Amino acid sequence: MPERPSYRTLLFDVAGGVATITLNRPAQRNAFGDGMGDELADAYRRCDRDDAVRAVVLTGTPPAFCAGADLGTGGDTFGTPDRSTFSAAALATPAWEVRKPVIAAVNGHAIGLGFTLTLQCDIRIFAADAKYGIVQARRGVMGDAYSHWTLPRIVGQSTAAEILLTGRMFDGTAAKAMGLCSRVLPNDEVLDAALDIAHDIATNVAPMSAALSKRLLWSSWGLDPAGVERAETAMHHVIMGRPDAREGVMAFLERRDPQWTASVNDEWPDDLPV
Repeated sequence: MPERPSYRTLLFDVAGGVATITLNRPAQRNAFGDGMGDELADAYRRCDRDDAVRAVVLTGTPPAFCAGADLGTGGDTFGTPDRSTFSAAALATPAWEVRKPVIAAVNGHAIGLGFTLTLQCDIRIFAADAKYGIVQARRGVMGDAYSHWTLPRIVGQSTAAEILLTGRMFDGTAAKAMGLCSRVLPNDEVLDAALDIAHDIATNVAPMSAALSKRLLWSSWGLDPAGVERAETAMHHVIMGRPDAREGVMAFLERRDPQWTASVNDEWPDDLPV
């Protein structure tokens, strides 16, 4: 198993096939700074490569998930960037590039960049009493981390425009009503619910099936129906007739947990159409 990393701004743990990544700057309410972007991208890449990881949970050390950009430098927080190095992407490897389901357990306030990072995840569970918003327009800048791509596809153009152009904040119940998350729960139940989903995936879902389906879910936004059919067909050619396709059926018939053997890292096809 790969060596577990030590980070300044994150906690990283793997247990039972689930990697838990915890944003860990509690004194700053887990504000995005001190190299957190580089460390989170590295953690995502480790999860992607490690076949022992079947699902990923992203959360924050209480009481917040992520308060957004670190405003410790005051008025200079959003100073003139270096055009040769600055990217609004915030981190080089977004969650959608991880070939494992990534679940955001948003157990407290997620503001600005802290919120836009959750939009890169596959599944979001929100705390009912926390505050959410892409507030950058109220700070003299604008939404980041691909939010102008992710948000309209999650909630539609009109709602995305309201969130991005007003910069207003809202609670978890309102977020659920807008379609931003699949569940809204009391704050102290969010992480457990996310871990339950992650462990269920780790046990019962074939790793290659999840990886291919995730790839197509994110890629399908740019495809027409014929393109989706070609991609689904190509992906079925990858998994049908393989040991895991037999194992999934036999485990169901024999009423036992499946024992998956495919390696996403070693057996990933190089000729996918998406």
